[in-house]
Amino acid sequence: MKPINDRIEDIRTNGYELDFGTVFENAFDNYKKIALYAGLILLFFFIFIIILMSVGMVSYIGIENMEAFSKKLLHFSELKEKPLDIVLQINAVMILISGLLNPFMAGFLKMADCGEKDEEFHVSTMFSYYKSPYFSNIFIAVFIITLINMSLTTLLEFAGFNIIGSIISLTISFLTFLTIPFIIFGKLSSIDAIKSSIIIVSKQPLVLLGLIIVSLIAAIIGIFGFCIGMLFTMPFIYSMNYMIYKTIIGTDSASDIKEIDPTV
Repeated sequence: MKPINDRIEDIRTNGYELDFGTVFENAFDNYKKIALYAGLILLFFFIFIIILMSVGMVSYIGIENMEAFSKKLLHFSELKEKPLDIVLQINAVMILISGLLNPFMAGFLKMADCGEKDEEFHVSTMFSYYKSPYFSNIFIAVFIITLINMSLTTLLEFAGFNIIGSIISLTISFLTFLTIPFIIFGKLSSIDAIKSSIIIVSKQPLVLLGLIIVSLIAAIIGIFGFCIGMLFTMPFIYSMNYMIYKTIIGTDSASDIKEIDPTV
């Protein structure tokens, strides 16, 4: 396998081939190996988050004020033009939460990698990307992407171009969906990972878009299993993302890929 910088440069110049059927089949095989374990982790994770948020809200707002707070939230959601200061505060909180949670979610990509290589996976591995240099690069990358995404979307929404804002938001998310795999498997810095993701996606946008849409549909199917089933179909998204990266770049980063400076 070529060093990752050479591989990306080769793709920039010559592009690459990607077979939809092969990637889908491999992603589904990978999903079957991790579905139950990943689904259980997601289940406990969401239960923990719900409990944590509930306790936090009750402690901060006060149980006697919950009804009034609920009415304010309902009123805010019904506003066609939301106050800019509140929108900015919400966006800031969402950016922070996204940056803090993504290292944990990256653990599902590692789980997919272990499943593909028939290696043992431990729950503690889910937290391995909170270590240096992964955490800082993941946090910075997510911060940059989310900040640009939310800023453009908010500006367009206030200008009355809601649909255009949504399209741009989806486009940014699509172009950068390989950023985290580049950080955790390719050992790239946050900026280089974002650039590399855009290069890779822009060379085969239709095939990749088809694969992403199929994985999202497969994940949504789980909602018919009393919603909880969705937690066990969601891991297919991570299997798909992993398999796309593995097929295009490869994941033998420890032995075959030259590590570059992990700082921005």
